[in-house]
Amino acid sequence: MTRLRIALAQINPTVGDLDGNVAKICAAYDAAEAAGCDIVAFPELAITGYPPEDLVLKPGFVADNLAALETVAARTGRCAAVVGYVAADRDIYNAAAVCAGGEVRGTYRKRLLPNYAVFDEARYFTPGDASDPYELYVIGGVKVGISICEDVWSPTGPLAEQAAGGAELNININGSPFHAGKAATRQRMLATRAADASCALAYVNQVCGQDELVFDGGSMVFDADGNLVARAALFAEELLITDVVIEPVYRKRLLDPRGRRTEEPMQLVTISDQPISHDTAAPERMAPTRSDDEELYEALVLGTRDYVRKNGFTDVVIGLSGGIDSTLVACVAVDALGADHVHGVAMPSRYSSDGSKSDAYDLAERLGIDCRTVAIEPAFGAYLDMLAPSFEGKDADLTEENLQSRIRGTTLMALSNKFGWMVLTTGNKSEMAVGYFTIYGDSVGGYAVIKDVLKTRVYDLCRYVNERAGRMIVNESVLTKPPSAELRPDQRDDQSLPPYEVLDPILQLYVEDDRTAGEIIEMGHPEAIVRRITRLVDINEYKRRQCPPGVKVSTKAFGKDRRLPITNGYR
Repeated sequence: MTRLRIALAQINPTVGDLDGNVAKICAAYDAAEAAGCDIVAFPELAITGYPPEDLVLKPGFVADNLAALETVAARTGRCAAVVGYVAADRDIYNAAAVCAGGEVRGTYRKRLLPNYAVFDEARYFTPGDASDPYELYVIGGVKVGISICEDVWSPTGPLAEQAAGGAELNININGSPFHAGKAATRQRMLATRAADASCALAYVNQVCGQDELVFDGGSMVFDADGNLVARAALFAEELLITDVVIEPVYRKRLLDPRGRRTEEPMQLVTISDQPISHDTAAPERMAPTRSDDEELYEALVLGTRDYVRKNGFTDVVIGLSGGIDSTLVACVAVDALGADHVHGVAMPSRYSSDGSKSDAYDLAERLGIDCRTVAIEPAFGAYLDMLAPSFEGKDADLTEENLQSRIRGTTLMALSNKFGWMVLTTGNKSEMAVGYFTIYGDSVGGYAVIKDVLKTRVYDLCRYVNERAGRMIVNESVLTKPPSAELRPDQRDDQSLPPYEVLDPILQLYVEDDRTAGEIIEMGHPEAIVRRITRLVDINEYKRRQCPPGVKVSTKAFGKDRRLPITNGYR
């Protein structure tokens, strides 16, 4: 029996910031070595940040990434470091370097490249050659195998093969993006892989927002029976240090009726024969699980914070209508950036209700944010006068409604230009899906915080805000009044759309589950409503393509995750 001390460096890298990423890696390495760790593992492509996308097609970027790796390797001493980077030969590879004693001691090349959903790795990388022998690294007297993200999702992948060849511990480095419910699914999968392979497993994930993606961390360690030994927090940087007991597993493998055979030769690279001895055990660390609402809300906060800050902004501006959507966006922004960096703007028109105006200011006061009023009536009246000759004989319709939204968008962008604030848009996924928003109006902005959150979930999250705060942040009137864009007298959303309780399940099936209209109807949903809604989703693809990016929190979000043609005759 051997006791190995492992550190999982759950860091927040920035894509393309090689110097900044190296600094984070070196700081975490120093802390791990000071704690007497035998191994410290960093996330997938930690040197470049993940996903680097077309940056890896630039030879200069790849060369700089290799130089950055050498800087990290030169920092290493007794503690071995597993570091994700882009390897280059005749082609490029998503790889992990094993560094110790001031040099790179070996490299593992990712074998299973995901090429679905948000992943495009086959566009960039060549998979590790299955004909190449695996290297196992003797670290602290333990045979250690390396794998990268997708490699561990396959039950017959590299983890099983390395374990069959003698690996006692597998270090799996990841850039695994969040979606609702994934943390629990991921934990079950990893426990199963460890138990099936009779191999301890250390999983490290990055924690950051990158454009539309959020990476939730949640790094974990499992023993060879699949028992969870340690778990890091979600949505927070952490150096998870734990002692893993490596027990003999040869009897279990021998008696396993499935057999433990491999035709692949294993090459051993010895880094250290004995583990570092310690007087005391590492503190136990088992971060608590979170509720669905808490996970979803924290994902929105992290995605917003990193997008704003990593793109050089300090402050944001939000149009506060007094409605449920702008309320949630403001709450997320305050938690992401701090109240001093969030600015609200109430932009009433002749159709704005007194309740909406007061709700906007009540929210601003409770959140402690700056709020100003910029009435759009003068501009709206001027537009109506200007267009009157051209509109003569025409009844008022959506044109006049959209004018108000576009005036508000222009106003927010003017404040953005003048003060350097990023505009956060407030549209939700239900509205995005059916085109119930004004293009070049309320879709104007730099980041769409809740573009992947269905309307019914927006209400859930606002209730969660109150529950978490232990006081009323979101007024009860905001939670109970009928949703309305307030662009004409007595307007309500359900005059244009089915109630959201009816709409959202259909959108879930059509957009996220890829069901056809016929299949949804067969499930019992009203045919007329289904046909209408699916048609609206289809014909509004062109509007969605012109909207800003936003946080992906579902299994399939609008954007790079769902790529349907704009010009599309299939119904």
